[in-house]
Amino acid sequence: MEKLTHIDTKGEAHMVDVTAKDDTSREAHAKGSVYMKKSTLQLLKDNQLTKGDALQVAKIAGIMGAKQTSSLVPLCHPLNITSISVELNIDDNLSCVNIDAVVKITGKTGVEMEALTAVSITALTIYDMCKAVDKEIVISDICLVEKKGGKSGHFKRKEK
Repeated sequence: MEKLTHIDTKGEAHMVDVTAKDDTSREAHAKGSVYMKKSTLQLLKDNQLTKGDALQVAKIAGIMGAKQTSSLVPLCHPLNITSISVELNIDDNLSCVNIDAVVKITGKTGVEMEALTAVSITALTIYDMCKAVDKEIVISDICLVEKKGGKSGHFKRKEK
């Protein structure tokens, strides 16, 4: 039976000791979406929001967020990230911005939380940049798509 790694034998929270683990190449891919009114999406596409270029600001925020994950999530290890990619794709049909983040490292522990944080902060920044014109924005479907490396091996989410 699988057990939670951040809970010790006394049932108390602790940071997992990764000292004895080997450094390996690791990668995580996460995604999410930000849904908005069509008129808001058009302003975003045309770079007509009063706060500036929301898509570029959001990408930078996502990268910064990934680098700050261990400061935001209490039991995450500080990591020496080697690559962060945040891609934004506009879907006119669904009136949303789709976010994909890929984070890479050579280290003792995975980067799933960093990829998920990159997506979350990117989405929150899009929300912040657009909220003046749209109070009905929805952030949705943030999830891990794939992870590679480490003892637990390769994981790939099954498409629905």
